[in-house]
Amino acid sequence: MKIIVTDEVSAEGLALLTQEPRIQLDVRLGLEKEQLLEIIGDYEVIITRSGTTVDKDLLNAGRKLKIVARAGVGIDNVDVDYASSKGVIVVNAPFGNTNSAAEHTMALLLSFCRNVTIANSSLKSGEWKRAPFTGHELKGKLAGVIGLGKVGGRVATRLKAFECEVLACDPYISVKRANDLGVKLVSHEEIYKNCDIITVHTPLNDETRDMIGPKEFSLMKSGVIILNVARGGIINEQALLDNLLNGKVIGGAVDVWSEEPPKSEHVKQLIASNRLVVTPHLGANTFEAQVNVAVDVSREIINYLDDKPLENAVNIPRFDLALMDQMRPFLNLMNVMCDFGVQILDGNPEKLTLSYAGNIAHYDCSPLTVCGLSTLLNRMVDQDVNMVNASLIAEQMGIVVEETKTTHSDAFSNVITLIAESGGKRRLISGTLFEGAPRIVRLRNYTMDFAPEEHMLLLHYADRPGMIGKIGTIMGTHDINIASLNLGRSEKKGEAMVILSVDSAVPSHVVDEIRAATEATFIRALHMRAGACSRSCSCGA
Repeated sequence: MKIIVTDEVSAEGLALLTQEPRIQLDVRLGLEKEQLLEIIGDYEVIITRSGTTVDKDLLNAGRKLKIVARAGVGIDNVDVDYASSKGVIVVNAPFGNTNSAAEHTMALLLSFCRNVTIANSSLKSGEWKRAPFTGHELKGKLAGVIGLGKVGGRVATRLKAFECEVLACDPYISVKRANDLGVKLVSHEEIYKNCDIITVHTPLNDETRDMIGPKEFSLMKSGVIILNVARGGIINEQALLDNLLNGKVIGGAVDVWSEEPPKSEHVKQLIASNRLVVTPHLGANTFEAQVNVAVDVSREIINYLDDKPLENAVNIPRFDLALMDQMRPFLNLMNVMCDFGVQILDGNPEKLTLSYAGNIAHYDCSPLTVCGLSTLLNRMVDQDVNMVNASLIAEQMGIVVEETKTTHSDAFSNVITLIAESGGKRRLISGTLFEGAPRIVRLRNYTMDFAPEEHMLLLHYADRPGMIGKIGTIMGTHDINIASLNLGRSEKKGEAMVILSVDSAVPSHVVDEIRAATEATFIRALHMRAGACSRSCSCGA
């Protein structure tokens, strides 16, 4: 695997890759865009920080790209949607610099509150002044944290250690999480109206861009302190400048900017304000964080090589970390069921329904659905399909995909059912886990019970005496050994469904001979791929 590193990334953190014999690692810093476009076609992975823009041009030129690895938290320099359409996995390092960013937030806040930067400059210039640098204590202040994720949660904990009362706003955080941190969940409006200190810790996206603008500043109390150590553009910079100038905002600190480096006059004015402590995007710039994020993305790349789950892929649905071990067998079951099911279809399906019954229905099953979809589509189309682009390809093919759940299950604690519909025909397959291993328990309206094997033969015929003997005789004549047989019947002397596990593949001429001898209405030789959850299902479980 060829990997290119285009931004400054810790060599210590990349040691996992340099020591891996399957990897050729090329560090190419300072490339112009045209130079990068010329060479990116040779690489399967690009490792970047914020200095490289991974846009449509780069993704189109990267014909072999499998992974874009962002050695940091933010991914606003990566066109994730277009990468997904190309089947390129985007991974980041969401936890490696969380402590660094939280500590930097507190460093900037304390520097502003105690006038550290301007007092430092004054003293170094030969002055001895104290009165102009009278500061503010954090104790007793009401602080508002917008975004209570990994960084925001750490900031909230540190603010409480300074005896602040902390309010937080985050629609994706449970009340229990807030209670565990000792903070109160409130609305945005309550934070703007009531807090002495407001700090943002959200990603930059369509929902959060210019989240704090003129309207929000108008709600704030006079003398508020504002901090942004998350992403430039979350706080409207012109609105912040205006409110610094009119005195509504007493000051604060900013580490991130909508333009890096700054170009617009209003951004330069904001940086020049003597009431702001400013730094050039240093939130993740500690030696420890730089190593951590490099190690994290390196591990993800090794996991990809080893067909292991990816924990930090941003464009692959994945289970909660606490559920990984519990859900991994179900991914294997889904992969096996769909690999089996796609081989009994007569053409491309118009509609796929994936149903979950039993205890599993209590959980988010979307990673299972997308895993099954990618397995099905990999048998149906020429391009590489994975959990990144499976839904997009299904949509392009006009396949309707539905997911249903019920906590009620009659015979088993958990059952997954795949129904494929096309041209008025309907195929059904149900599976479950027995001691962690996949079992097929229903085909169409037939009750079955078998473990899928590498080579199988499935046939459907009118149930009458001597059919099993005829099948066995033909198999024996062609030296094909039958390992096991499972029979499902609708009624006595009605219709029968037979699934044979065999030691070798059944050639087409043998299939034709068995069809003629049994007058089978349906017969299909099946070849199962590896039963374990494949790379296409690397969803973090």
